[in-house]
Amino acid sequence: MAHLRLLLSHSRCHPHPHRLLPLFRFCSSNSSNSPPPPIKPVSYAPKPQAPAAEAPSSEAPSASTDSQDPLPRRFQQQPQNPPRQFTRQEMRFANDSGPAIAPVSYPIRVAPLPEDRPVDEGAGEGANEEDLHGEGERIEKEAKWGRRPVFGLQVEEETVPYPTLIPVVKRPQKVAIDLVDALREIKASANEKKRNFTETVEAHVMLGVDPRRGDQMVRGAITLPHGTGKTVRVAVFAEGPAAEEAKAAGADVVGGDELIEEIRKGGGKLSFDKCIATPMYMPRLSKVARILGPRGLMPNPKLGSVTNDVSGAVKAAKSGRVDFKIDKTAIVHVGLGKVNFSEESLRENIGAFVNALLLAKPVGLKKTSKYVGYVKKFTLSSTMGPGFSVTIPSLSAAADNYTKVQVN
Repeated sequence: MAHLRLLLSHSRCHPHPHRLLPLFRFCSSNSSNSPPPPIKPVSYAPKPQAPAAEAPSSEAPSASTDSQDPLPRRFQQQPQNPPRQFTRQEMRFANDSGPAIAPVSYPIRVAPLPEDRPVDEGAGEGANEEDLHGEGERIEKEAKWGRRPVFGLQVEEETVPYPTLIPVVKRPQKVAIDLVDALREIKASANEKKRNFTETVEAHVMLGVDPRRGDQMVRGAITLPHGTGKTVRVAVFAEGPAAEEAKAAGADVVGGDELIEEIRKGGGKLSFDKCIATPMYMPRLSKVARILGPRGLMPNPKLGSVTNDVSGAVKAAKSGRVDFKIDKTAIVHVGLGKVNFSEESLRENIGAFVNALLLAKPVGLKKTSKYVGYVKKFTLSSTMGPGFSVTIPSLSAAADNYTKVQVN
């Protein structure tokens, strides 16, 4: 077994196999005849140690070191390290690891006030006067330096006004006036500024409805007693006897499928202002609905422009029929005549429009009165003139007068 260990140890030290042949022969020859050679113990020199603090004699330690072997390192007494001194930052995370640190208190520092400063008697006023005098001299020097001549020319000093607050001027709110006074003001403003055309008297009514709701839609039509003062061109979609009636009533354009095709290929050019159609032509008008719809010319049964009584519809359109409808802001815009109309004619037209507006009042509006909550503001103006707010009682009187005339 000892020979095998020796062979393995030599094989680790000598990786070349040809060097191990003599040793293998030696081990094989000796293993059968003679016992293995004895193994000599290996001794190492002792590790030097630090000299002892107190030595009674120089010979005693040498004898003891020669006679006794040193103890292993793990059995030797290790020198005791001094306790670690923790910093203030580490003491935040260590509990019961050292003596408690007493809180440090620093003296409160307060800025000295002017009255706390030691000043000699009589020296304070003199120092202040000297500082003011020096500041005044510095300002005068800067002013002279700014007014120095440049290339022999005297530079004028700019005078900047002191900044002041400009008061906000609010426009006085217009007070509602009577209907007759408003018509006189409109006529006066139109006569002052002469136009190349005759201006139209327009009404702008702000209603208290929600146009997003379908049950609060305000829409209607009215035939003004004295007309609008405009020449209206009427087109009628009919054929056969209805077309003959339309021509006899004074329609400007009468046609059927050929008129629809002309509008579709005309590139948006139209030669009429009103459209009237018989019920049989409504499905065919879908081809030109995108052209007539945005311009408000599409016939509508609710407005009376889709009817079999073609002659009556043409006469009503020629005599001054006006269609009105609220926009997205719940305001109705409509023209009610010309400026050259008489005051009485304009008053009757306005009364007829107010009466039609009351008839078109939504049923779901939660107000019992005729005007309160429905008509918020009624304004009259000319085409290019200022607007005048009209009182509700004067409008009510005009509407009642129109109703009495119609009844009689």
